[in-house]
Amino acid sequence: MFGLGARELIILAGILVLLFGSKKIADLARSVAEAVKIFKNTFKDEEDKIDKKG
Repeated sequence: MFGLGARELIILAGILVLLFGSKKIADLARSVAEAVKIFKNTFKDEEDKIDKKG
């Protein structure tokens, strides 16, 4: 994953927690997960529409 190993990811996560705090990171992760869920549902709905036409 982008040439990063486990050690670099742990260090990066630690720096993020120090900079933003754990509450902000949890809120951000929740928002990203919600956006991905909406994107997947929209993509699936569009695929269903195409399948019904074809």
